[in-house]
Amino acid sequence: MSLATESPSPSPSSSSGSDDFAALLDAELELTSVVDSASLGDPSTSSTSDDEEDGDEDVVVEVEAVEQSSTKRRKVIEQVQDRGITIKPDEDAKGSCKDSQIKICPPHPGFFGGLCFRCGKRQDEEDVPGVAFGYIHKGLRLGTSEIDRLRGSNVKSLLRERKLVLILDLDHTLINSTKLHDISAAERDLGIQTFASEDAPEKSLFTLEAMQMLTKLRPFVCKFLKEASNMFEMYIYTMGDKAYAIEIAKLLDPGNVYFGSKVISNSDCTQRHQKGLDVVLGAENVAIILDDTEYVWQKHKENLILMERYHYFASSCRQFGFSVKALSESMQDERESDGALATTLDVLKRIHTLFFDSAVETALSSRDVRQVIKKVRQEVLQGCKVVFSRVFPSSSRPQDQIIWKMAEQLGAICCADMDSTVTHVVAVDSGTEKARWAVGNNKILVHPRWIEASNFRWHRQQEEDFPVPAPKEKSKQKGKENADAVAPGPTES
Repeated sequence: MSLATESPSPSPSSSSGSDDFAALLDAELELTSVVDSASLGDPSTSSTSDDEEDGDEDVVVEVEAVEQSSTKRRKVIEQVQDRGITIKPDEDAKGSCKDSQIKICPPHPGFFGGLCFRCGKRQDEEDVPGVAFGYIHKGLRLGTSEIDRLRGSNVKSLLRERKLVLILDLDHTLINSTKLHDISAAERDLGIQTFASEDAPEKSLFTLEAMQMLTKLRPFVCKFLKEASNMFEMYIYTMGDKAYAIEIAKLLDPGNVYFGSKVISNSDCTQRHQKGLDVVLGAENVAIILDDTEYVWQKHKENLILMERYHYFASSCRQFGFSVKALSESMQDERESDGALATTLDVLKRIHTLFFDSAVETALSSRDVRQVIKKVRQEVLQGCKVVFSRVFPSSSRPQDQIIWKMAEQLGAICCADMDSTVTHVVAVDSGTEKARWAVGNNKILVHPRWIEASNFRWHRQQEEDFPVPAPKEKSKQKGKENADAVAPGPTES
C-alpha cells in the first residue's frame, strides 16, 4: 500500500498531524524497520534450526526489533510535537538505540519535520538529497532508496488489484475555469453567474467565491472518474496553485474517494514549468498521463495521452487566440456520449485490458504500459499510406514536422512521392498537383485536421468530414477551422 493512498485528505490542518504521520509509518515502514533492526544481530540467528532454543531466540530478536522500531517512531513523533526537545541518539539509557542508528543510518530513508523517521536524527546539509512530498504531508522528504522501495511496494499492490496509475491534469482536461472579471458581456447577459450559484442536482457550473472564479466541469467527468477508479489509482497533477487544486478536487471528488491527498500542484514540482513523475509514488512503467499540454511532460511523453482541449468560457477561447463564440455564449457543450472524456475512457479500458490480459508471455511485473500505449496508438491509422501536399513550409524537412510524426505514431506510412500504393493525399488546397492526382486516381483527398482528429479520438475518423477546400474557398474555410478548434467535438443545445 502506498504512502499516498493512506494519507489524509488535502487540507491545511493535515500538514501538522503527527498522529496521521505515525499511522503512515505503521503502514509503510513497519516491515522495513523490523527487518533492519533484526539484521543487526548475528545473521545466523535467522537460519532454520532443529533446536527449539534457537527458534525461541529468533522470536526474541523479532520482538525486540519491533519494540525498538516503535520506540524510535515515538521519539520522532515527540520531537515533531515539541521542536524544543531533542532526544539525541547517544542519550539512550541502554545504548542500543545509538548502536542501531550507527548501523542503520545513514543513509536515511527520509525526513519528517526535519527529523529522520527511522533514527530521529536531525536533517543537515549532507541529508538534503531526495524529493519533497509536501502534498502528502508538509515537511515530508524521502530519499531515493525509500522512494524506490515505496514504488516497488506500490506496484505489487496495484498489480494484485489489477490496477495501474492515472495522472490527471485539471484545466482544459477535466474542467475549464475563468476569473469573474474575465466574463464576457454575452456570458454576463446570459446570466452565467446566476446559473453557477444555483443549487441544482448534478450541476456542473460552480462559483469559487474565495478565488473570484467560475469553474465548469467537463461533460462526462463524473462518470469518467467513477469508472476509471476501478482500473486506476488516480492523482491530480496541475500547474495551478495548491489552494486552487484542492478546491477543484473537492468539486470533482466531494466524497474524497478518488484522490485522497494525491493532489499535486505547482509548488510540488521539482523543475520550473515542468511536470514530472519524480513526485508520484507510482512507477513509470504503470503510469498513464492525461493532459492537454505535451511540452510540460518532456521526460514522459511515452506515458502521455494528449487530450483535446476543453474551451467552455470566452476567456479560454481568447487565451488561445480563437476569435469565435464560446460554448458558454452559444449555450452548448460537448455531448457526454461521444465527447473527449467518453472517448478517452474507451481508450483507457483497452490499454488496461491489453496490459493485464495480453497473451504475451512476459511476467506481469515486467510489463510496461508505455509499450501498450504505443501499440494502441499505432493501430489508429494502420494500413494508410500518406502523401502531404503543401502542408509544410518548402524550406523545412517534412520528416521533422509535427503532423508527419503524428501520422507515423498513429501507424500510417508517410512518403514524399506518389505511387499506386498511396491511400491518402493530405492537403489544404485542392488545386495542387498532388491533390488533382488524388482525385484522378481515386485516392482519398483529406485535410490535415483529419490526422489531428484521429490523434485526439484514437480511431480513424471519417474522411468525408474533413474535405479539402478549393483555392477560392480557403478564406471562408479558415474561419470554420477556428470554430472547430474551439468546440471540436459534437455539441448539443
